[in-house]
Amino acid sequence: MSETFEIARKNMVVNQLRPNKIKEENILKIFENTPKENYLDVSLGKNCYLDNNLDITDKRGYLKNLHLAQIIKYSKILPNDKVLHIGGLTGYFSALISSLCKELHVIEENRELFKLLEHNIGKTDINNINLFNKNLLDGLVSKAPFNLIVIDAPIFKITDNIKKQLVMNGGRLIYIKKIYDNLGKAYKIIRNEDLYSSEYLFDVMSSYQIQEQQENFKF
Repeated sequence: MSETFEIARKNMVVNQLRPNKIKEENILKIFENTPKENYLDVSLGKNCYLDNNLDITDKRGYLKNLHLAQIIKYSKILPNDKVLHIGGLTGYFSALISSLCKELHVIEENRELFKLLEHNIGKTDINNINLFNKNLLDGLVSKAPFNLIVIDAPIFKITDNIKKQLVMNGGRLIYIKKIYDNLGKAYKIIRNEDLYSSEYLFDVMSSYQIQEQQENFKF
């Protein structure tokens, strides 16, 4: 483990997460102990602990470290949770989540990214992750229902198909609603039978998206 990266991780926790209301020690610990650089090309890894988004493709990438921590904080992941992560990219955020839940299913539709995802997770000792190379917006009906679904990339509209993959009582969905080109808003949806409540969480400045805008989307 590079001493430089280890110092950068610790500084990221101290300077980016703790001052911004990430107080949960279990969350801080996984960020400090998960080497983000191991999931990235060398050219990206050298700057991976800076306080900014990290582009992976032209429309997708990792949100800044604080936003990833906020998503995990509001997810309130429990040890027995079955979780679906939509948009695995290269595996970093999935690795963070995996240490908090019982069972994690990860979808990545981009074939090249999926190969990296498989390779990166395969190098770890994580044994509670299942990886699927399929359409992000379909979710994973074959493994539903889930206690938690996380979509950490901006999306214009959450489909009923995805919401129905939550457990009937208390299933949670955390997602980033894309508002404009560079603005998104994080929301938490909770399912109770066929009713869904929605709570605004925080703003996200990002141009990323996993869905094309359609004319009938309303804001």
